[in-house]
Amino acid sequence: MRYECLNIDVNGRNEEDTQNSFQPRLYAYLLDKSPEIPEMNTRPAVIICPGGGYFFKSDREAEPIAMRFLAMGIHAFVLQYSVAPSRYPSAALELAAAVRLVRQNAQDFGVYANQIYIMGFSAGGHLCATLGTLWDEPFFEQALGNGNIKNWRPDGMLLCYPVITMEAFTHQGSRDCLLGVDASADLLRELSLERRVSSKTVPAYLWHTFEDGAVPVENSLMFASALRKAGVPFEMHIYEKGGHGLALCDETTAQGREHFVPDNANWMDMAIAWVKRRRVE
Repeated sequence: MRYECLNIDVNGRNEEDTQNSFQPRLYAYLLDKSPEIPEMNTRPAVIICPGGGYFFKSDREAEPIAMRFLAMGIHAFVLQYSVAPSRYPSAALELAAAVRLVRQNAQDFGVYANQIYIMGFSAGGHLCATLGTLWDEPFFEQALGNGNIKNWRPDGMLLCYPVITMEAFTHQGSRDCLLGVDASADLLRELSLERRVSSKTVPAYLWHTFEDGAVPVENSLMFASALRKAGVPFEMHIYEKGGHGLALCDETTAQGREHFVPDNANWMDMAIAWVKRRRVE
């Protein structure tokens, strides 16, 4: 396996980012090429954005997830993006730059340039849905512009118990960290991503639990409804049991008994199948 740590540098981030020493980085986990399996020398890739309420990034939703993708023949990347005191759109620009970096280096990484997916957990889900819905907004081109906005367009997004809305049913901590406690009503509407879905939104895989008390399931339901209305393909799984932040739902990522929900652990198998199926489609 090849492992690399790559700096993510992008213009257009907020002033808050110049006041601290945090360096956004993309950690690459790349499977080796082998003459014994020549058909797998080029593979899909998933860029993983851990959750943490835009306040921190959870280790439970980072490398353990990457290892599962590697085990199933998919290259994985983990993005350590800017969080508070950083504000919108810094993290979104960093994710866009990460997608572009992977696409520009697709041959070296052994990645299909049209099979680059983004995966986010909780607030990381909001981050991924931001790029997945707003990738053609002018501010991305202003910060990353090289004349080809499709360089940072992901080919799909996997959203795990995602924060979607900034209005009713939001996760207050994520909203405050991303937009500030004094965010205007217009800004809240702008970043309520169920309102921003269009025919240009990328395909999505979503999962959530009915019992999630931190990020209500309405976030996924509203987003899925908007995708349906826009004619954007999606797959969604709602589990009855389990709270928030379940990660892999097994002992691999369980911080406590509440994170061990084996009935839900098949979400990862279905996510991997969704990624592999897109290559066929």
